[in-house]
Parts: sequence; structure tokens; C-alpha cells
Amino acid sequence: MPLSGFMKKRTATINRATSETDIKCRINLDGKGLAKIDTGIGFFDHMLEAFTKHALFDLSIKCAGDLHVDDHHTVEDVGLVIGQAIDKALGDRKGITRFGSSLLPMDESLTQVGVDLGGRPYLVMNMANRRRKIKDFDLGLIEEFYRALVTQAKLNLHINNLYGADPHHAYESVFKGFARAMYEAVALDPRVTGIPSSKGAL
Repeated sequence: MPLSGFMKKRTATINRATSETDIKCRINLDGKGLAKIDTGIGFFDHMLEAFTKHALFDLSIKCAGDLHVDDHHTVEDVGLVIGQAIDKALGDRKGITRFGSSLLPMDESLTQVGVDLGGRPYLVMNMANRRRKIKDFDLGLIEEFYRALVTQAKLNLHINNLYGADPHHAYESVFKGFARAMYEAVALDPRVTGIPSSKGAL
């Protein structure tokens, strides 16, 4: 877990405004799981709150997006901004554990997640649950969110939803699984004195 006094405060603030979205984001990687999320999309807010709580980050997101068009711009751009904030907060990544994994149950659903903060963006996402919507929300946008996040955060992320009949449970297990894997990966280890790579660079 994060060690008090081990290194400077790992926080970041990102503001991003385009013709499609206006987003303000603040993150603290050594937080208490405090979430203040407002994207205008209820289910998406719920997923980000679950992520924040179980990663023990503090995350504030305020997004004004063109939801009259559709949800796509908001979901993707929030992923971009959170990824930028994670990357900025990690700094040079010295002293971090780097890798994290989780096997996360949510009632009848089970999801496996692996994370590598090694600087090489890559996403693999496999969902056993094939439902396309929760109410009016297009669940296919969740993969767009993660693709944007991993690109900007420079991390390798593998998500495998192994099974789960209920789509809410399936996707909530994804976000909570990602949270727990990130909690491990960003953790500071006093035995790691520099960059966590045998190459000496990430």
C-alpha cells in the first residue's frame, strides 16, 4: 500500500475543453476512496465511483458533454482525462510496484484483471456478458473508455469477464477488479529504489 512520506504527493489536476466536452479532473493516488463524479450519465458515474472507492484513490470529475448527440464523446473523453491524470500523478514511476492483478466476484459474475504500469499502452478486453445496453446506456462504450484511459496512462490492461448473467454485475466487477489491480500497481515499495524495470527505463 502507499507509504506515507516515501515520496512527494501523487496528485494531478487536468482540465480539458473541446467543442464536445469540458472536463475538470483531480486525482490523488494516495487517497481514501473519495469520489465526486458528475458526467451526466448515471450508470457511468456509478462505475467510476466504484472504481474510486476500491482503488482508494480520491477522484473528482466534472464533465459537461454533448449528451444531446450521444454518450460517446463524454465516455471516451473522461477516459482520456483520467488516463492523463494517472500518468501525471505517477510522475517518473520510481518506487512503484508496477504490476497488479485481481480476481473480483460480483454475485454471479467473476472478472480477472491484470495491470502493468510499464509505459506500454495496450488493452485486451473480453466480456462473457454480451448484453449491449443498461437502460439507454451503450455498454460498448466501456471498452472505448478503457482504450482511451490506457493510451493516456501508458499502461497495459487485460480484462477478462469470465462469466456473469447480469450486465450490471458483470461491468461492476470489471471496474472493481480494475480498481484493485491499480491499487496494487501504484503502491510504493521501499525496496524499489528506482525505475521498476531491468532495462532501467520505462
